[in-house]
Amino acid sequence: MTRLTFTTRVLKPLGFAAALGPFIWLGWRGWLLAQNPVSDALGADPVKTIQVTTGLTVLVLLLLTLAVSPLRKLLHYSELIRVRRILGLFAFFYALLHAVTYFVFDQSLDPELIWADTVKHPRIAVGFIAFLMLIPLALTSTDAMVRRLGKRWGRLHRLIYPATGLGIIHYLMVQKLDLRVGIPYAVVFGVLMLSRALPRGTATSSPSGR
Repeated sequence: MTRLTFTTRVLKPLGFAAALGPFIWLGWRGWLLAQNPVSDALGADPVKTIQVTTGLTVLVLLLLTLAVSPLRKLLHYSELIRVRRILGLFAFFYALLHAVTYFVFDQSLDPELIWADTVKHPRIAVGFIAFLMLIPLALTSTDAMVRRLGKRWGRLHRLIYPATGLGIIHYLMVQKLDLRVGIPYAVVFGVLMLSRALPRGTATSSPSGR
């Protein structure tokens, strides 16, 4: 089996299944809650459980997406790039679920409630800006858009850097700046960014910048 075949037939399906895992878990726990509304299938606060699960999944998937390029250079495994799109799209998927959970189930789509909460908790604005940055990345993830945008595609997709950074800041603000829970994400992000700051001869970044 060639590395290309292994990547396409094994790694991509495994990546897809792993990325889908949190959604399946939430769906299963939600089904249990629907069967028994007084149960704690989704914890004492189901909305918070969904928000925490989707939010952390976004961070993990964004960091994994950023890790693909350094790994493919380090391991001399160029075919690994084929896994990156799945990770990035799932990151946006969970970010969308995270946003919908907040706006619909937490704030009932009430503009006044949303505005008041944003003023009181600036982390909402930070997280929303990060989410907005992910939208053009998801919309231009197809092969057709890569060809259409050419070099502009790479520049556009560098938005993943500030989006991930803001996502980590958002998480730290949610945790009331408890660095113990945020340091692992910040350190991994810092290492991935440092790898892209190395001289081109030793850099691990991809031609697209991601």
